[in-house]
Amino acid sequence: MRRSANAARGEASLLLESGAVVLRPSFAALVAAEEELGPLFALVERAAAGNLKLSEMVALFWHCLYNADAEMTRDRFSESVAKVGLSAMTPALKTLLGQILSGQ
Repeated sequence: MRRSANAARGEASLLLESGAVVLRPSFAALVAAEEELGPLFALVERAAAGNLKLSEMVALFWHCLYNADAEMTRDRFSESVAKVGLSAMTPALKTLLGQILSGQ
C-alpha cells in the first residue's frame, strides 16, 4: 500500500512513471547517504552553487526512499528518476536539503 508524504516528518514525494514514492530523510537514511556521498553540508553547498551531480541527487533520493515496490532496484530507480527530469526532482530535493540543514 502506498502512502503520501508527511510534510510534518520532512518527507517529500517524487512522482515516477510507476507512481509516487515517498522520500524520508531519517537519521539512518542520511547517515547512509553521507557514507556514500561525503559530508552532507558539502552536498548542500554544492547544490546551492549549482554543482550537484545527477548521481549525487539520485543517491540521496535512493537512501531516503521509503515506500518503493519490493522489485525496485537502484538501477531501475535511477533510470526512473532521470526519466522524470530535473524540474520534477527539484521540489523533493529542496525538501530534503532543507531537512538536512534544519532537522526535526
